Amino acid sequence: MMERKFNFSAGPGVLPIEVLREAQEEMLCYKDAAASVMEISHRSRQYTEITDSANSILRDLLGLDNNWHILFLQGGASLQFYQAPLNFLTGQTCADYLITGKWAEGAFQQGQLIGDARTAASSADLNHSYIPDVDSWKISDGSAYLHVTSNNTIFGTQLQADPTVSVPMICDASSDFLSRPIEMEKYGLMYAGAQKNIGPAGATVVLVRQDFLDRIPSGLPKLLDYGTHVKSLYHTPPVFAVYMVEKVLRWIKNMGGLAQMKAHNDKKAGHLYSKIDGSDFYKGVARPDSRSNMNVTYRLPTEDLENLFVKEAAAHGLMSLKGHRSAGGIRASIYNACPMEAVESLVSFMGHFENQNG
Repeated sequence: MMERKFNFSAGPGVLPIEVLREAQEEMLCYKDAAASVMEISHRSRQYTEITDSANSILRDLLGLDNNWHILFLQGGASLQFYQAPLNFLTGQTCADYLITGKWAEGAFQQGQLIGDARTAASSADLNHSYIPDVDSWKISDGSAYLHVTSNNTIFGTQLQADPTVSVPMICDASSDFLSRPIEMEKYGLMYAGAQKNIGPAGATVVLVRQDFLDRIPSGLPKLLDYGTHVKSLYHTPPVFAVYMVEKVLRWIKNMGGLAQMKAHNDKKAGHLYSKIDGSDFYKGVARPDSRSNMNVTYRLPTEDLENLFVKEAAAHGLMSLKGHRSAGGIRASIYNACPMEAVESLVSFMGHFENQNG
């Protein structure tokens, strides 16, 4: 078997090694099912136990009461860009969007297909290198919601806290979900593609509050109506992806929950940013007060050096450090399951590379 290396991929991202080993052991035969989890019915007792466990752990981690519904859907965050406004902007006056990167722009564009989607604030003026101050956000009169993207994988920016605004928020939390405690009472709906921080690609976790759900108009396409999925298991869910999500949720719980997860992530990000800030060779992309703990973005003096950095890093067992094609530079994605050892190895390599090429 090929040796595993340190994975800094932006997504699908690194998974806990303990989870992968457990899934490996259960691959051919899941508990008493006498078959793989990928072969059992989504209405079987075994799969029901998986989803019940995932729901229970997620409620415990986030402090969710019975006013919240937990859905495991398909289509990724990109489908939610359309599904959320379809449910909550249809028939409403308007909705507001915080534009902080490519995916926030994508959500805004899909909202415009449904109704009057407006820009609350944007960081496009400085190539999305910062999060606009909350005091500058313009919330429209009669707005149905404010859509925010909590973490921006391409540019390496992140909301530093859950904002307080005058309307319910809808949040795309795909790339920092469960990386820190969340004040869920500020949100009407939160969604997250699993493949960044809580599982493999294929499942999208959607959390929706009942009083927000009550706003949904009738006559929506059945599969795109959140109410359909709240009422019943309408069609076959992404069984294997949900199975993996349940294991990652248990891993987070066993690690000490979200407060401990935040401390773990603060330590990793702090170590890497300290290396960047202490050097004239490396330059951070995101403004310091907007930096992401999940995706650390930085530049080198030239693109040729950046290409060489990525190539030599891979030879040293540090994978997937090339920045997004639209942004360039270097991007180290250090999600929950990224171990401190990976960050320490990257920082050590950065020092070596600077000595050789600075």
